[in-house]
Amino acid sequence: MFRISKVKAPALQIPQERLESGFEPSALDKFCVTDEWSGDLANGLFQLGTLSEQLHGLAGGECGLLTLLRCYDAADRISILELLENASSSASSFCFSTHIVTGPGERQPLVCIGESSGFGEHNNGRMSGVFIFPRMPVETSGH
Repeated sequence: MFRISKVKAPALQIPQERLESGFEPSALDKFCVTDEWSGDLANGLFQLGTLSEQLHGLAGGECGLLTLLRCYDAADRISILELLENASSSASSFCFSTHIVTGPGERQPLVCIGESSGFGEHNNGRMSGVFIFPRMPVETSGH
């Protein structure tokens, strides 16, 4: 899944009463963990949270786009790069899903939801978002 939207208002308008329907955020913890990230388009560096840094197998919490892309399934890298390049040209919302290749025959599912903003005469823009890491084993010998 690779999606980008240049619409200024969210495409999905959820009524407030639906948001207060009694969903327990802790229920989400049973199925996934999340971590925030941000990117500075002026210097091309991404700042990952501690969990994201660990699960991506990166040290230091800050990395360039190509370093981040090398962590992902090779079949998805070009699509993710095109999506992020498109989002870096104007304010956008985007999402993608892929796998982090953690070792031979080992993969961690990943969903990324983010947005780009802050474009102007004196600003090169920023990206920010959340990584969602599903708590599920991944079979690498089939689908």
